[in-house]
Amino acid sequence: MKNKFEKRSYSFEIRADENESIITGRPIVFDSRTDLVHFEEVIDSGALDSTDLSDVRFLVNHDINKIPLARSKQGQNSTMSLTVDKKGLLISVKLDTENNSDARALYSAVKRGDISGMSFMFSINGIKWEKLDSDKPVRHITSIAKVVEVSAVTFPAYQDTEINARNREILETARNSDELSLLKAKIMLF
Repeated sequence: MKNKFEKRSYSFEIRADENESIITGRPIVFDSRTDLVHFEEVIDSGALDSTDLSDVRFLVNHDINKIPLARSKQGQNSTMSLTVDKKGLLISVKLDTENNSDARALYSAVKRGDISGMSFMFSINGIKWEKLDSDKPVRHITSIAKVVEVSAVTFPAYQDTEINARNREILETARNSDELSLLKAKIMLF
């Protein structure tokens, strides 16, 4: 599971600065429950404590076929800053609206409120489950291994059936793992 990347899209506040071409937003929020159809998910406080944030790109709608509009590179010239605080991950993006028409269009869409969501792509280092035997278990992400990109998104909610299908697979894997542990424990009792 460590090497698989996942995406999360939420409806979070994203703002455009009136004086400069700067966009700020919060793509990751701690301790907020999100419904992923087959289960709920919470990113626990501290999940970013040891996360690799050394090279993160800023995109629109996760479109990797387009040029990134900003990038945060640890120890190098960056056009995006990342700050982990008690609420989650805060970003500040300096857009080149003068030379990049995509940046100009995004800035305008955020300023008008047409784009109001953020999303991120990440890999997981640690999880724990609650209520696996219920209709709506809860998966806690306790540690995020790496964040590879953050995006401003048009539709800040899961609409993709493939993701929902994969989420069902994640849940079934967890349930089977839990059932296997219970079975092993019962065998040891005899």
